[in-house]
Amino acid sequence: MATADFEIDSQGKGVRLRLVGDWTAAGLSRLRGRLGPRLRKELGDAPVSTLDLSDLGRFDTTGALILSKAVHGALPEGAWSSRPEVGRVYDRVQAVECTDAAPLKRPSGLTRGFAKVGRGMHDIGGEAILSMAFLGRLITATGSALKHPGRIRWPAWVSQIERAGLDAIPIVAVTAFFIGAVVAFIGADLLQQFGFDVFAVELIAISVLREFAVVIAAILLAGRSSSSFAAEVGAMKMNQEIDAMQVMGVNPFQALVIPRLAAMIIMLPLLTFIAMLAGLFGGALVAWSQLDLGLAFFVQRMSVISDIGNHLFVGLVKAPVFAIVVAAIGCRQGMAVSGDVESLGRRVTAAVVQAIFAIIFLDAMFALIFLELNI
Repeated sequence: MATADFEIDSQGKGVRLRLVGDWTAAGLSRLRGRLGPRLRKELGDAPVSTLDLSDLGRFDTTGALILSKAVHGALPEGAWSSRPEVGRVYDRVQAVECTDAAPLKRPSGLTRGFAKVGRGMHDIGGEAILSMAFLGRLITATGSALKHPGRIRWPAWVSQIERAGLDAIPIVAVTAFFIGAVVAFIGADLLQQFGFDVFAVELIAISVLREFAVVIAAILLAGRSSSSFAAEVGAMKMNQEIDAMQVMGVNPFQALVIPRLAAMIIMLPLLTFIAMLAGLFGGALVAWSQLDLGLAFFVQRMSVISDIGNHLFVGLVKAPVFAIVVAAIGCRQGMAVSGDVESLGRRVTAAVVQAIFAIIFLDAMFALIFLELNI
């Protein structure tokens, strides 16, 4: 295969252009795009009066495009008489080059807005269908685990309980402590204006026991454990480890999802109770320092709250529901990871966002239910 080249000889007012070698994509690729700029530079504005094709090898659309751009489409009459097949290729490329394509019509802003909303609704519907399918497989796997307890992977349960629950105790306790302290500061500043300092105990106890402890614990686990579940399961999905488990006859839900779900159900009520104690302790310290209410008085005042048991029940009954949501969303997003790292990042982000949204939404639903039940 001869490398493409050319020769230029002056002829009066014009030049004689002699094409050498194979003017094809393969032949021109060896020159790394240098032939076109060199031809345009040496030709300048001089017209081509004679085109010599005696040493021209093969010729395709790539060579025709380079030649057309160099001579600006201006070639003498009968330039292709010795090689009419080459002329037909050149004329076809020249016709395409000279045709002005109609500009793409850009949709209006209103149309693009509706299209974006439509795509969003379509994606939401697809996610809902896939989530229902995941929930069905999860229920089936849970029923199978209860039916055959001998197949339960207890070491995986213990490992997930330690990682998702016990390791989260410090951050949950510290966060709940400061949340209780903040509530106490707000209550102390507000109630002191009306001389109702002692009611700060009720404010702290009810808010921490009923809402803040369980919500804070669930949100922290949504950011800590749900993202971890999505990343771990998603990485296994990327590396085709889940496919290998299925080939070996291992149910991925039994091996991966059920242990994480069980760990969250077991540990979130415990973490909620620890958050309650830490929040009450933080509130009690602030009440002691700001309102001069001693710790003994704080505990005694709590004991006389008539429905303190109901508030404790309301906080603890939410914990298993939030645990199921956090674990299921994390594993569901992990199972949906495709084969690239970008998909893994999107799914981990989606796991955290969806888990937090679901916790807030369910907490609002619980508030309405308990309001109707007068609990």
